[in-house]
Amino acid sequence: MSKAMYLIVFDCDGTLVDSQDMIFAALSEAFAANGLRVPPREVALSIVGLSLNEAFSVLTRKTPDAPVSVLAASYKDAFFRMRTDKTYHEPMFDGAMAAIDALAARDDVLLGIATGKARRGVDAVLAAHGLAGRFASIQTADDAPSKPHPGMILNAMTETGAEPQNTVVVGDTGFDMAMARAAGARAIGVSWGYHPVKRLAEGGAEAIIDRFDALLPAVSDLFAWERVA
Repeated sequence: MSKAMYLIVFDCDGTLVDSQDMIFAALSEAFAANGLRVPPREVALSIVGLSLNEAFSVLTRKTPDAPVSVLAASYKDAFFRMRTDKTYHEPMFDGAMAAIDALAARDDVLLGIATGKARRGVDAVLAAHGLAGRFASIQTADDAPSKPHPGMILNAMTETGAEPQNTVVVGDTGFDMAMARAAGARAIGVSWGYHPVKRLAEGGAEAIIDRFDALLPAVSDLFAWERVA
């Protein structure tokens, strides 16, 4: 009988990297460029994880004639210009690289990413942090409907051959948790991102961690792996 393979799928913004300053700056520029009032920072960041069109649709619900696609294009232009500005950067959260290394060291684990970013944005982050080639599946806003639709996780499982019960999504929003559960996968929330712990629990998180060095133990508990001393 073949050995079970486990798939660990990470969200990007708010989970692996801290991009909130760039996101809010680009979003503010997009709203201002289109003559719209910029939402409060907390409200603006609450939509991180959604695809851009969905995010701007949520943020402009009270402005039915808002140019959602134009806002999304303005945001993309601003964000990628800022990526070349040393004022802004997307650092990895403390312990993220060590957690990736620890999981990747197992011969029964594959790693993936599922994010509301476009593919070129993900590629830029991975290149900046030396992570290119580390993920067996990279699912983006270009590949499937916006979270919490399960499409990205279903695609990742198909691509890697992982079964739902052997797949876990690690993310910082209720969108990530709901996406995982809709795909039949497991869900671990991280408390340092864009949604409060309560929303993670409501979305279906089976465990919520406060630091990256707690991730491997949490995954081990979900899959009943033997703990390594």
